[in-house]
Amino acid sequence: MPTPTLATDQVIVFGRDDDYFQGLVQSRVHETWALRQCTALGGNTPRYGPSKCFETFPQPSPTHAQEAAIAAAAKELNELRERWLNPPEWIETRTLEFPGSVSGPWARYVDLATVDAKTGVGTVRYPRLEPRNADFAAKLKKRTLTNLYNERPTWLDLAHKKLDAAVAAAYGWPADLSDEAILEKLLALNLERAAAEAKDAKPAKKAQRGKAGDEML
Repeated sequence: MPTPTLATDQVIVFGRDDDYFQGLVQSRVHETWALRQCTALGGNTPRYGPSKCFETFPQPSPTHAQEAAIAAAAKELNELRERWLNPPEWIETRTLEFPGSVSGPWARYVDLATVDAKTGVGTVRYPRLEPRNADFAAKLKKRTLTNLYNERPTWLDLAHKKLDAAVAAAYGWPADLSDEAILEKLLALNLERAAAEAKDAKPAKKAQRGKAGDEML
C-alpha cells in the first residue's frame, strides 16, 4: 500500500512480502478453507477472520522446487492483474513535491539533500501513477478487481489454475479435487497436526523412585 495509508479495523495484514506466501493465500485451497471457516458480514458477505480462517489453516511443507513453482505462478498472476488494472500505455509516473518531515509519514520519500538541519523538514518527491489524459482516466475507473473477477477472462482463469496446481502439488494432491475433497483433506491434516502439537505440549511424568523398607507409604 502507498504511504501513508489509513486502514480500517477490517483490514487483515500478513507481515510477508514473498511471492510464495501470496500465492498460498490466493490459492483455491486456502480460499475453500477460508470460505468454510469464515463468518458472514451483512448477510451473505464473507468476513475473513485470521483466528478461524488462517490460524487453523494447515499449510503445506513444500520442497524448494515446489515453493519456487508457487512463487513463480503467484508473481505471474500479480503481474498480469497489475497490467490489466494499470495498462502502461494508459498511465505515466508524475512526481509530486511538497514539504515533509524526516520523522513523518512521508519520510521514505524525503530528499535528504533538501532537509533543514534544525527543523528536519525537506522536500518530499512522491512518484505517483496517473492517467495520461481524461479519456484514459475514465477507462481506468472501470478497471477494478471486482470487475475483473466478475468478467473472469481466460488469461486470468488460466493463471489461477496454474497457481492452484502448484499449491496442490505442494500438498501432494491432484489438481482436480472437488471443494469437498479439499476440505476433507485439510481437516484431516488439521486434526493430525493438532494432535501432534498436543502430544508435544503434554508435560512428561516424573519418574518416581521406589520406597525404602523403613519409609512410610
